[in-house]
Amino acid sequence: MERRTVGAAALEVGAIGLGCMPMSWAYTASQQYGEESLRAVHTALDAGVSLLDTADMYGPFTNELLLGRVLKERRADAFVSTKVGLLVGEQHIVANGRPSYVKRACDASLRRLGTEVIDLYQLHRADPEVPVEETWGAMAELVTAGKVRSLGLCAVGARAGRRPGSRLHDATIRQLERVQQVFPVSAVEAELSVWSPEALDALLPWCAARGVGFLAAMPLGNGFLTGTLTPGSGFEPEDVRARHPRFTAEMMAANQPIVAGLRRIAARHGATPAQVALAWVLTRGRDVVPVPGTKRAAWAAENAGAAGVRLSEGDLREIAELPSGVGSWE
Repeated sequence: MERRTVGAAALEVGAIGLGCMPMSWAYTASQQYGEESLRAVHTALDAGVSLLDTADMYGPFTNELLLGRVLKERRADAFVSTKVGLLVGEQHIVANGRPSYVKRACDASLRRLGTEVIDLYQLHRADPEVPVEETWGAMAELVTAGKVRSLGLCAVGARAGRRPGSRLHDATIRQLERVQQVFPVSAVEAELSVWSPEALDALLPWCAARGVGFLAAMPLGNGFLTGTLTPGSGFEPEDVRARHPRFTAEMMAANQPIVAGLRRIAARHGATPAQVALAWVLTRGRDVVPVPGTKRAAWAAENAGAAGVRLSEGDLREIAELPSGVGSWE
């Protein structure tokens, strides 16, 4: 698989990453099987995928433990990205950016992952009660201590930090400019897909201008762009899509022309709609790495195959002319 460079630390990863969250968090709980998830990780690694993206809050904690089982055998094949900064309660999630907590959380993640160093340690969300510079400074100390190789920042949520008239990622860019003064940012993780291209407006150009890698989260639109979801089929109560405005039966039906367009292009390439959607993300820049999430080995293999799909200028124009996604993400 083609290799790409992630940011300031010049760390190389496969052009396609693997999002591990669905294996133990946020999606269809009844289909989260540990052994199948392990097969998915091994399949991805076999195909040249190296970036494994997790977080301590996924599970919580069980996602890192699952990856630790794979890393015990294949640490040299993997680029490990995990996150800190969010605590999961019974009915809520809260941010914790206190330096002492960050250091304890890193040690705990290292134990669960069974590794001596985390390749990319990301701040999941800034704590509104702690200056982000203090949190980032504690994370930088982990690099100095040899526990972490590079630092990343996850984009602020769509509602958080928004000012009247501001663009979606203005709050994230403000945070980036502050932490960049403390220690170099190697990567930013934010949503980017055919039906959610907002990062192209300002956030991705900010990263490109500074040599910061960009990890494209949800590049398959939470599964919608795969063409495998049927409008009106519903989701289990724990599934984040059950409460998502774009996943009502009405909105899914309204957005079918996007999938139909991806199908047309996929047919010409002998590919799948998901592979075309991922190939589109790959064309957004040499520092962009899509990180599709899955818990199935077959889908991990399919996603990895997107690295071999070469879209023509005509294909890209056709995608650009597809209708915009209907239904707010907020």
